Amino acid sequence: MFQQWRRRRAVKRIEPGDGRWLPRFRWWQLLGRSLLHLALIDSAGQQVRYAVDVRQWKTDDNGYMKVFLYRNDRQHSVSRVPAVFPVEGGRIDVASSNFGLKRCHFVSDEGVEQQMQPDARSAEGRRASLDARRPVLSRIVGAISVVMLLVGIVLLLQQIALPILRIPPIAEQIGPVEPLIALPLWLTISLGVAAAIGSAERALRLRYRWWLDAAGN
Repeated sequence: MFQQWRRRRAVKRIEPGDGRWLPRFRWWQLLGRSLLHLALIDSAGQQVRYAVDVRQWKTDDNGYMKVFLYRNDRQHSVSRVPAVFPVEGGRIDVASSNFGLKRCHFVSDEGVEQQMQPDARSAEGRRASLDARRPVLSRIVGAISVVMLLVGIVLLLQQIALPILRIPPIAEQIGPVEPLIALPLWLTISLGVAAAIGSAERALRLRYRWWLDAAGN
């Protein structure tokens, strides 16, 4: 029920596009643009091409990231994230994190989900190409990202727990509390940067788990 209410709200936020042509992806947009594609069949049996274009620096007046939906290479609709676009046979769901997209899926009327295909020139497309060409290396990179984030979670939990455990009424009961992991400032900063890189790598694969990726946000 709650999810249906959220989808209805997202649909109400949709605005008509201006009909402009879909711009080509340029190499200098690697760090700030996501472009994904989807082909569907309409009621007349004709193929319809959709593209989701997200520019991380393009926001509305409230600071929300904007999503542009193109139909047959023409701008069809605009919304803010999280976005839900009704299309032939279902809908397109788009959601983001601080490091990029965490979801860009076509969901059919029957509930079957399909991740949209990233443009080959985009950062997401290049990461997908690595996964296809070098699957072993891709899995190693993915595992390293998870380890980075797990370390970030441990440090984050310690930072949250220490001030609580040092509150006088609690400290009187359990005694003085020292950090389990005492690290120099430079290493703490380095591990924080590593966790952010891990989150960015997972965002390129549209992988997101709130309990894991939140450590990098």
